[in-house]
Amino acid sequence: MDHSPPVPAMLTDVLRQSLRAAQDQVNGLVLGKAQEVRLAFVALLSGGHLLIEDLPGLGKTTLAHAMASSLGLGFQRVQFTSDLLPADVLGVSVYDAGSRQFQFHPGPVFTHVLLADEINRAPPRTQSALLEAMAEQQVTLDGVTHPLPDPFFVIATQNPVDLSGTFPLPDSQLDRFLLRLALGYPNPESERELLRGTDRRHLIAQATARLSEIEVRTLREAVGQVHASEALITYVQALLARSRQHAGVRVGLSPRAGLALLRAAKAHALLLGRAHVVPEDVQTLFVAVAGHRLVPEAEAGNGSALARAILQTVQVD
Repeated sequence: MDHSPPVPAMLTDVLRQSLRAAQDQVNGLVLGKAQEVRLAFVALLSGGHLLIEDLPGLGKTTLAHAMASSLGLGFQRVQFTSDLLPADVLGVSVYDAGSRQFQFHPGPVFTHVLLADEINRAPPRTQSALLEAMAEQQVTLDGVTHPLPDPFFVIATQNPVDLSGTFPLPDSQLDRFLLRLALGYPNPESERELLRGTDRRHLIAQATARLSEIEVRTLREAVGQVHASEALITYVQALLARSRQHAGVRVGLSPRAGLALLRAAKAHALLLGRAHVVPEDVQTLFVAVAGHRLVPEAEAGNGSALARAILQTVQVD
């Protein structure tokens, strides 16, 4: 007999259909990447932020635009470049001679969905301008704190750090992203459909919002009601402990990373129609949550490879 808690009552049939329609629309725009699209919605519903890292031309910006077009939310895009200043993102206070006061002019960060395109092409000072916004959902300038809209969702894209003109994101910035995804090359069928079909930009321009601001907030509340058993929490804790002892790891996962993993697992369960988390949810998300948070030793490879190795060494009781 199934003793799992019922699906949150706030998830009406209409809301379920809207969520499904939003995912279907994004999948129709980003072909052959159903798993990556689902993880993008995990980041949205978890109240986190999404980092998409891959080579140029593989659909990073297309996924970000498709997500924004499917949400009935305010949207701004910032192209990060080497000469971009923090004020270009956050805003600036300008002195008004008539009122003899400084007037704050908000920057593009004051929106629901912010696309930070090629974020690692900007210098560290500009990258760090987003830290408070992503962590606290607010911006403090000239001693005045300005709240950001709710929901607030950052989708950042970046090119591999070995490409010219890039600045590696610092660990503190990476930790602000709930998930990091890599899209990879499309499969042959999807690539052929892309080559033969309509330009993605035209299709995105025709896309309609499938979720509203209120619905996104409701879905985020529903994620908090998804149940994680004591056994599941023990499994997550074992993964955290192993990450701190695993060979080749210089800095393991923090408790905040564990909270992020649990929150993402709850959102993943909700997307699959469950009101309880199972180990498969954690396993599906572990590399995307942990890979960019692990700090490897010099000769130990990258964080994603270490995350996969850690996942294989921890058994489910």
